[in-house]
Amino acid sequence: MSHAIVMLTMPTLGAFADLRAAKKRLLTISTAGCVVFTLALALVGPGDVALAVGLIILSNTFYAYGESLTAAFLPELARPESLGRVSGWGWSFGYLGGMLTLGLSLAYVLWAQAQGQPAARYVPVTMLLTAVIYGLASLATFALLKERAQPNPNALAQSGMKASLAQLWHTLQQARRYQDFTALLACAVAYQAGVAVAIALAAIYAEQVIGFAPQETMVLIFVLNLAAAAGAFSWGYLQDRIGHKLALASTLVGWIATCVIAAVSTSKGDFWYAAVIAGVCMGSSQSAGRAMAGLLSPPKQVAEFYGLWAFAVRLASIIGPLAYGALTWMTNGNQRIAIASTSVLFVLGLLLLIPVNLQRGQQAARLSE
Repeated sequence: MSHAIVMLTMPTLGAFADLRAAKKRLLTISTAGCVVFTLALALVGPGDVALAVGLIILSNTFYAYGESLTAAFLPELARPESLGRVSGWGWSFGYLGGMLTLGLSLAYVLWAQAQGQPAARYVPVTMLLTAVIYGLASLATFALLKERAQPNPNALAQSGMKASLAQLWHTLQQARRYQDFTALLACAVAYQAGVAVAIALAAIYAEQVIGFAPQETMVLIFVLNLAAAAGAFSWGYLQDRIGHKLALASTLVGWIATCVIAAVSTSKGDFWYAAVIAGVCMGSSQSAGRAMAGLLSPPKQVAEFYGLWAFAVRLASIIGPLAYGALTWMTNGNQRIAIASTSVLFVLGLLLLIPVNLQRGQQAARLSE
């Protein structure tokens, strides 16, 4: 549900942020919303399923808004020749922050269990930890980050929503002019659908197919995040050196290898190879895609174009797990076939990446000013 909400609203919200020079203001609101609704999850008691689902949808929606608005600052914070490394820094530090939060939450859960506390008592505390760490981490951004964009004088005389919708409609009518960005969006839908499968179902596959114990699955998650942080950081520098398109293509090849290795793995040792490659490719492909989107975005429409990028990524987050689930159902629960078939999404991503011409796309973005 949260993915669908973001798909339908983020492009317009991005257009509003550009026209009113309101990226930081909206980022403040979205961050506060994510923190508040995550904190509220700590108040949910046993049996409050509807309330919990509603709060999760709201917190994830506000998080996704913030993620897109944060990305829209990237072209302002880095020169074109260093977009890759700066994007990589962001993703890698994000993964490290996630591991810190997960580690602290896990440590508390283990301590609480040793004290004989019920889950209804210690699980809400993990929500508090998550919200507090997320909120504290955002303070540096709001203290130091500046809004460099200037509002559009013509838009100020109109209703914010009306002007935003008009701007978005104008952009969609000019889609042919932005053919390389459009091709990148199609590529993103394909490969991000595969990434969504890895994020949502890696632990399930490891336990149900490979036979990982819960403790081994926790180690797997930590290793995946470590590898993703390393991949995002190192591939960021590689992008700036060999080119964003080639860097992204190399990660998609790595994803194809991951799916094949995971499908044929018969032991935990074999699966670890797939897990490490997946971690590296997860961080690097996300970093590379976001940097390419920044290169192809018109300077005065960055938030709007990252809103369209968010549309593609959230659409992929729906398509990927649904396709995996459908294949598993059609093959009577054979997840090996489903994970092997996921490689098709990355092959399709590679094919859709071929027509993307960064030089032509950057020229089109500059001409739109």
